[in-house]
Parts: sequence; C-alpha cells; structure tokens
Amino acid sequence: MKILITGGAGFIGSWLVESLLGGKDEVVVLDNLSPQIHGDHPRLDVPWLHGHPRLRFERGDVRDRVTVDRLLSETEVVVHLAAETGTGQSMYQIDHYYDVNVQATAGLFQSIATRHRHIRKVLLASSRAVYGEGAYRLGNHLVVPQPRDTRQLAAGRWELRGPNDEALTLIATPEDAPPRPASVYAATKLANEQLGKVFADAYGISVVALRLQNVYGERQSLRNPYTGILSIFSNRMRQGLPINIFEDGLESRDFVHVGDVVRAMQLALTSDLPGYTVANVGSGVATSVLEVARTLARVLGSTSPLHVSGEYRVGDIRHCYADLGRARELLGFDDPLPLEQGLQRFCDWVLTQDVVEDGSRNAQDELTRRGLGKVAST
Repeated sequence: MKILITGGAGFIGSWLVESLLGGKDEVVVLDNLSPQIHGDHPRLDVPWLHGHPRLRFERGDVRDRVTVDRLLSETEVVVHLAAETGTGQSMYQIDHYYDVNVQATAGLFQSIATRHRHIRKVLLASSRAVYGEGAYRLGNHLVVPQPRDTRQLAAGRWELRGPNDEALTLIATPEDAPPRPASVYAATKLANEQLGKVFADAYGISVVALRLQNVYGERQSLRNPYTGILSIFSNRMRQGLPINIFEDGLESRDFVHVGDVVRAMQLALTSDLPGYTVANVGSGVATSVLEVARTLARVLGSTSPLHVSGEYRVGDIRHCYADLGRARELLGFDDPLPLEQGLQRFCDWVLTQDVVEDGSRNAQDELTRRGLGKVAST
C-alpha cells in the first residue's frame, strides 16, 4: 500500500513506520516535529528517516491544507496520528486543541471527499478518553458515571458512586458504552470519531477508529510533561526525585505497549472493514498508578520516594480498562504483552537515553493557577 501517516515521527508513528517498512509498503510521513515532544533541536535517531527507498519524510503541519492535499494525491490509505495529547493542557488551550485535533481532521476529510476519492481507508487514532469514566455495573445495568467535578475532587471523594450513592462495580468498558468526555482532549477525539462516521456513511470510504488505552514503550517522549506518566516517572526516578502520585494512588489505567498498538493498527489496515468501525486497543487489565510506579521503581532499581499527594487534575478519570472482545473478533487482536515484560523493555530503553529536565511540577502548577488542579500543601 501507499500510506500517508500524519504524526509519523512521533512515538506511535515511528513504530508504525518502521514496522510497515519491514514489508513492501510505501510510506509518506508528515510531522511538524513539535518542540514539546521532540525538543527545540529534534534529534531523530530512527534509521528509516535517512535514505530508505520506500519512505519520504516531510516536515509540515497537518493544518496546512495545501501540503495535506498534495500528499493525499500520492497515497491510497491514511493513518491519522497527528494530535495534541495532553489532557490537562487541553483544559486551558481549548482553541489550539480544537484547531489541531478537530479542524485538521475536518480538513483531511474534506480534501478526500472533494479531490481524492481514490483514498480507500482512513485509520483514526482515537482514545479511551472518549468514555470519560469507565464502565461500571449497577445491579443488572451497565452505567458510565458522570465525570467527577471540581467540588468532588477538592473534597477527596475519589471513587464514583451511583445516583443514590450506591456502590458501583468496575467492569471492562465496551465500545457501546455511552461516551462522556471529561476533558477538552477527550471531546476532540470524540468529535473526530463522529466526523469519521458521518464521512464513512456518506462517501463509502472505510474509516476505522481505534480507541487506544494508555500507550507506553520505547521512544515515548521523555520531555513532554503533559502526557505519559511512565515517561514522567522514569525520568524523575533516574534523578532520584520524589514521585508525585495523584489522588490516593488507587486510580487505575489500562497500560498497553506500543508494539501491541502497532500490531492492532496493521491488522486494521489489512482487514476488510467496510464503512465505519470503532474498536478498543489495550491490555484488558486495570493497574493502579501506585502499583505501576512500584513496578517501575523495582525494574529501574530506583530509590525515589513514592509520595501519594492527594493532588488532582480536573479532566482526569478514576478508572477505565478495555473490553477487547470486538478487537479480537474484527481484527484478530489478542495476547497483548504483559505489563511486567513491557516495563522491562521500556526501562532498558530509558537507561540508554539522556536524563532531561523535569517539567511535570510546572505543568501541575499551571493547572492549579487556573483552578483546574490542586497542589498539595508543603
């Protein structure tokens, strides 16, 4: 296939490009090399960027309609990864996140609809964030609770309860759970999915949206203080700095290795999925943030103290893990890498990288100044 990958020099994109070039596909990468992710002086230590005969790299912005239009004329499949991804940052850079995450996607679909009907498939990188809080069982009913508000978080009432204060039972979140985005970032991802469905229904082009869980692994940016808690934790652990764990540390996530995400994307690219399809991609396992921090410290041999601070960020969710039934049925996606093995691979890579200045404290302070978070008293 001839494939255009927006954001193809990023974390997930670089893995996907490398994997595709191991076959016979021809790849065009469009990436703006954002300083927040790549630093002020990008150093891309990925061999495929230098002279591979089936790859062309173009530095540019996905919002540049002229560039996107030109690149679409050369390809038949699009993998749309370019996006801003910081949950907390999205809450105060609202127009920027909408511009990059939604308006650029609308422009992509418009170009395909009006001038590039030869494009036969678009793969969208969506997010588990569209669900907001994950799925729960209340009696015999599946429920997705309303996002936690500032008052609830400020009072330290971390867990979700039913409408009459009933206890809820956490379950794997299926794709038909009602979406309830809790952040601007999540809202942009849901908007892209809705655009994708309308576009697929109207034009008969296959659109696949993969709702990625918490992706981690080698090549994840160690500079970006707004996303990737394993990168933030590992960078601080290497400097012996305390690890700030929000809330009570028992909030949980579904951590999925980037290699599994790329495998799911390649399955989606080669599967016959007409119309619009949405599927979860994760490990199917909920792991608390405190537990993953302890495992990371053990693998790295770190003595950094783990401090459960009671801090919070508006827009964070409490729990969510993926129901993988649809991904297994439609894509053949199965047997994700166990977390302990994935963390070992991640840490082996981290130890080969330069230690970078930590910006997570500044990021949290910014949220607090805007009334969107809390910094613990010292």
